[in-house]
Amino acid sequence: MSQEALVKSWGYSHIFTWTDGPNEYYPPHRHATETTHLIVRGSLTIRYPENDNPEEKTAHGIGERVDVGKNVLHEVWIGDDGCTYIIGE
Repeated sequence: MSQEALVKSWGYSHIFTWTDGPNEYYPPHRHATETTHLIVRGSLTIRYPENDNPEEKTAHGIGERVDVGKNVLHEVWIGDDGCTYIIGE
């Protein structure tokens, strides 16, 4: 099974691959739909400012799945080697 097919099997209908360059930063934002991210190269760190522990950041690498709920505030730091991930919406 391809990685795209794997993400689709999780119940997402819109699947695409995205690549960020090294040390990109996404300030706090929300998405109108639930999203998932399967990391296939590099790494990212994510923080959820409205969670119970708003300063907590979690790092994720190759093979990890990162889910972000609908309308959940989050910010993202891309690692030194950039990051490529398959997104499902």
